[in-house]
Amino acid sequence: MKTLKEKLRDRDELSGMHICLTEPCISEMCAGLGYDFLWIDTEHTAIDYQVLLYHLMGAKAGGTDTLVRIPWNNQVLAKRVLEMGPTGIIIPMVNTAQELDAAMQATLYPPYGIRGFGPLRAVRYGLDDADSFIETSRQQLVRCVQIETKTAVKNLKEMVKNPYVDCFILGPCDLSGSIGELNRVFEDHTSSLVDEAVAIINESGKSSGVSTGSDDPEIIRYWHEKGINVISAGSDYVHIMDGARKELNMLRQIQAK
Repeated sequence: MKTLKEKLRDRDELSGMHICLTEPCISEMCAGLGYDFLWIDTEHTAIDYQVLLYHLMGAKAGGTDTLVRIPWNNQVLAKRVLEMGPTGIIIPMVNTAQELDAAMQATLYPPYGIRGFGPLRAVRYGLDDADSFIETSRQQLVRCVQIETKTAVKNLKEMVKNPYVDCFILGPCDLSGSIGELNRVFEDHTSSLVDEAVAIINESGKSSGVSTGSDDPEIIRYWHEKGINVISAGSDYVHIMDGARKELNMLRQIQAK
C-alpha cells in the first residue's frame, strides 16, 4: 500500500477534511471513514498543542494520516508540531523561493536544514532508533505549502523547483484578498490566478491542492475541473451544523402537521 507521500508524488486523487474543533474524538471518528488525510488546523482555530496531540492520537487510532497546518511560516511553530509525529505539515502564506527554502529547512535536520533535534512522539518516546529517524524523517515527512497571494503565484515557477515540497495547496480566499477582492473566489481575477498556479504546479509534476470549507458538490467539482488532485473540503463544524439544520427542519415539518 502506498504512503501518503507516495500518493502525492504520483499525483493521485486525494480527499481530506478539516478538523477545527477541540474535541479529539472527532478525529478518531472521522479517521475511520476512509479519508486520505485529516487536515488538523491550528492557524484559525482554538486547537493548542495539548489538544493537537490528542487529535493526532485519535487519528492514528482511526487509521488515517494527518496533515497539521501551523499558524505561520516560522521554524519555532513548526518544531513542536513535528516532534508530535504527524504524517505531514502544512505551512501557510509562502510567497517567495527564499521563504519556501526557509520553510523546508525548518523541517529538515542538518546538514539539509536547521531543525533542532528532540523528537518525542515522533520516535514513539524512544522506542524508535533516533539515528534512523533523522534519515527517515527527511524521506517520509510530507511537506505542503500554501499559495495564497498574487505574489506567490508570480514566484511559483521558481518555487516549484524546491525538491522537498510534496504539494502546493491553494488558499483561494486569501488569494482573492491579495488582489483586493476578498472572498470573491470564483470571479475572473482570482480564477485566472488559480489557473496560472495550477498550470505551473502540474507542469512541474508536483501535486496541486485546494482547501475549501464548502461541502457543496458543485464547488468541489469546480476545483476538481481546474486540474487539482488534492482536495480538502468541509470540516467537522460544517458537518455538525448541516446535520443539525437538517434534523431541525425535519422536526419542524413534522410538528407543523
